[in-house]
Amino acid sequence: MSLVRSIATVGGYTGISRVLGFVRDILIANVVGASPVADAFFAAFRLPNLFRRLFAEGAFNAAFVPLFARRLEQEGEAAAKRFAEEALSVLITGLLVISAAAMAGMPWFIYVIGSGFSQDPEKLALAVELSRITFPYLLFMAVVALISGVLNSLYRFAAAAAAPILLNILFILALTLVLPFTGAPGYLMAWTVCLAGAAQMIFLAVAAARAGMKLRLPRPRFTPGVRRLLVLLVPGVLSAGALQINIFVGSSIASWQEGAFSYLYYADRVYQLPLGLIGIAIGIVLLPDMARKLRSGAEEAAMHSLNRGLEFALLLTLPATLALLVIPGAIVGGLFQHGAFGQADAAATAAALAAFAGGLPAYVLVKILQPAFYAREDTVTPFRFSVVSVIANIVLSLVLFLTLDHVGIALATALAAWLNTLLLIWSLRRHGFWALDQRFRHRLPRILGASAVMGLVLWGLQTALAGWLGDTFFDRIAALVVLVAAGLAAYALAAFVSGAVSRSELLAAIRRRPGAEGGSDGT
Repeated sequence: MSLVRSIATVGGYTGISRVLGFVRDILIANVVGASPVADAFFAAFRLPNLFRRLFAEGAFNAAFVPLFARRLEQEGEAAAKRFAEEALSVLITGLLVISAAAMAGMPWFIYVIGSGFSQDPEKLALAVELSRITFPYLLFMAVVALISGVLNSLYRFAAAAAAPILLNILFILALTLVLPFTGAPGYLMAWTVCLAGAAQMIFLAVAAARAGMKLRLPRPRFTPGVRRLLVLLVPGVLSAGALQINIFVGSSIASWQEGAFSYLYYADRVYQLPLGLIGIAIGIVLLPDMARKLRSGAEEAAMHSLNRGLEFALLLTLPATLALLVIPGAIVGGLFQHGAFGQADAAATAAALAAFAGGLPAYVLVKILQPAFYAREDTVTPFRFSVVSVIANIVLSLVLFLTLDHVGIALATALAAWLNTLLLIWSLRRHGFWALDQRFRHRLPRILGASAVMGLVLWGLQTALAGWLGDTFFDRIAALVVLVAAGLAAYALAAFVSGAVSRSELLAAIRRRPGAEGGSDGT
């Protein structure tokens, strides 16, 4: 397996999904802006979206993939398939019970998500209704997560990475073709979420069947394999989802400021693009790769994969971070400032985006470092560090919100992520699971230098385009396109000239046949 090629596959489909997600969010901003309806819908979408990120982008894979990979390597596909079916049966049964309880107690859930909604009974009632409509998405995402883990362990990354595209396509169709005839955008978007979950589940079930993994639903039983899965899953949910839990906590605090819930949502959507393209994509590919190498006793190969994943991540993350720090106003203005989303909304969102961006390298590194523990079936160590991170985030959010409003919440999320990252690095090095190799030490300062060059180019060009950035929506889009294109060109040139990236190695990794193993040759 070529690591870069697999990452490119996952990142490519994730990129398509995130771009369509931006189109979706532009349409949402144009229709509801940062209004009470927007706040209510984002609160309703927060629960299923949190669950999707916890399951599909980390926690479930953290527990399931190493166990599935072990059976695949040691016992064959039949035993691995039987374990997947047992896990799926117990998972669905448990979530049906949880869903029924949550639907009945939805007002209390909404109060936890947005405690400030109690100040506006109409907003609270709307959020409760919309949440009951979107809640089945959680069940669909659990099934999607398990099937995705099966396909990823077989090195079939495309279908699982492409599934989220369906959500954004259905949203775009609903907002452009259905909304003009129905009105009630909040209810329409909530039903679209539910429908999209079912569509993703069916899509992946078909993909798994074509891969020889047509899963049945046996009678739920707590077999030894299922019990081991649950032992790993509980701490894994909290450790892999520390960032999402921090955002969840921050959103609840932000609900006490009018419009802040929406500002944080839109800012979150922007920095989630590089996080999804880089951190989540690499983490998804790295986990089954390291798990299978460790099961076969290839410790050095597993560490090599971790170093290449980290190097590739920083190669893409550091310039993205500088871009979000240097031109947040141009990004938010070009994407969202239109219709019901005004200039003041754009300025408030841009400030939150800059604060979130300071933690982008940490968000990405956490996604890549945690699989080094999960591949060894250790979800407890990352869980402990995540608990420390969450506690720090709660304290910082409460303190900084009093002085910086919603921007303080974004800053607290970034600082907590850095704390989590440093703890993970310390533990990996202490146990001898990771050390920077010579290639990484050689290229890291060059990546930093190339990123700095790009940041200076963006700063100078933004100053020159200042007249365009505050005019019409199309002027802002044009200015943003120019900034992005110039930034990419400047970074690519600086990276190749400085030696931060080798063109020959990159082409060799991409052209490598999919079935080849990624060894010490730099993939």
